[in-house]
Amino acid sequence: MADLAETILCNLASADAIDSLDLAKQLNEEHQKIVGAIKSLQSLGEVIQCEQVASKRWELTDEGRQVLKNGSHEAHVFNAIPTEGITQAELMKIVPNAKVGFSKAMSAGWIQIDKKAAGGPKVTRKVDSIEDKVKLLLGQIQDLSVNDVTEKDKLEFKKRKMLQEVILKSYLLKKGAEFSTSVEKPETDLTPEMITSGSWCTKKFKPYNFDALGVTPPSGHLHPLLKVRTQFRNIFLEMGFTEMPTNNYVESSFWNFDALFQPQQHPARDAHDTFFVSDPALTENLPMDYLERVKKVHSEGGYGSQGYKYDWKIEEAKKNLLRTHTTAVSARMLYKLAQEKEFRPVRLFSIDRVYRNESLDATHLAEFHQIEGVVADYNLTLGDLMGILGEFFKKLGIKKIRFKPAYNPYTEPSMEIFSYHDGLKKWVEIGNSGIFRPEMLLPMGLPEDVVVIAWGLSLERPTMIMYGIDNIRELVGHKVNLQMVQDNPICRLTRPATLESCYVEEPSSHWHGHIAH
Repeated sequence: MADLAETILCNLASADAIDSLDLAKQLNEEHQKIVGAIKSLQSLGEVIQCEQVASKRWELTDEGRQVLKNGSHEAHVFNAIPTEGITQAELMKIVPNAKVGFSKAMSAGWIQIDKKAAGGPKVTRKVDSIEDKVKLLLGQIQDLSVNDVTEKDKLEFKKRKMLQEVILKSYLLKKGAEFSTSVEKPETDLTPEMITSGSWCTKKFKPYNFDALGVTPPSGHLHPLLKVRTQFRNIFLEMGFTEMPTNNYVESSFWNFDALFQPQQHPARDAHDTFFVSDPALTENLPMDYLERVKKVHSEGGYGSQGYKYDWKIEEAKKNLLRTHTTAVSARMLYKLAQEKEFRPVRLFSIDRVYRNESLDATHLAEFHQIEGVVADYNLTLGDLMGILGEFFKKLGIKKIRFKPAYNPYTEPSMEIFSYHDGLKKWVEIGNSGIFRPEMLLPMGLPEDVVVIAWGLSLERPTMIMYGIDNIRELVGHKVNLQMVQDNPICRLTRPATLESCYVEEPSSHWHGHIAH
């Protein structure tokens, strides 16, 4: 590299300026090697002045190089025609790219066709010999002798995918204030030997760069979902909520559906919507006294309800599945709360994975995250739910919210939550909420005057919007760009303009786990 650097300096000594591309051609070296030597010279101080320049040039494509080597398509067509002629069908079989070559040869007036000939259209030569101008002009472009090549020719070759315009970046070199044809590499370290011999007095040292960054130590990186999840979790904790244990991904149909007063013939319990587990297919660990009360309220009614009036089957309740919502966790926690000697108000939340038998597309996965908040206390009203929701979404930066009546199997009343989207100039759905039905709570053993309010949304949609990801498969799954995980910025949820654009309206077959997923 030192010899090449000195050669560059010698060439620059006899010129006012020189381009690195010209230098590479003159020295018969790869341009990248020349660039490396230039960078080395730049580190010596003001030996050279270097300015990056960009220039456009035409370059042959792979197909163009094949034409330059073997001739144009039209020349191939002409040369394949014998003196007596050949049928068009046979010509098309024996010549590669015959369709393009035939058209160009006809336009050039090299060949002619007799469509009334016996045996089908017949092609014959119209001239005795040809000059392959395409091959000739491509050769001139390759050799950079483009005197005969017009802009019209270049555009035609580009259209035929034989030529492409490329931008070349090079360096324009000029003599610097300390220009010299000899290279003296400055020292980077002061050694004991230099001090002992006194040679340090005559040495030239490379100046320290105190602004240089150190080597970044290798480390792990947080996925955007984890960052947004942390922000949601912090909001719940700020509001006095306790996190529920959500590591039970395989759940029984009893806790996932029956305990929530969701009938056994509900479409969500079909294999088209739910992943059922084959081994073990059934669970045997169910609270039988509670199960009997659930069975009764489904089949006969009770607690002021007439129920669904159907033949409730324990075989359906025992089926194991991948939980379709974390509300199954809420049901377990509320049942556990009901077993305590004295009721105590609770605020609970969960953020974890759920599973649906979905058709995968840009906005749906079979596995996603659900965010859920639950409050249980005496004599709660719809106003309490709306007030807590207002504070919750305010902490997300969403101040304009509205509520719309909705239907959910296990909440009554139920409300869809809307926020005004300033960009779309309309109200869009951002979540779902409701008050758990007495048919769900009273069989657990909770006091009659205890009311449970809940709401939920998904985690993926706000994350996608905040990080500019259009396809959910680029956020989770095998298509994830690991560089995106490494480079993604810090998550901020508290900016009002950020999350008001984080949700899109989308219907859901489950009450809140799939909103904005």
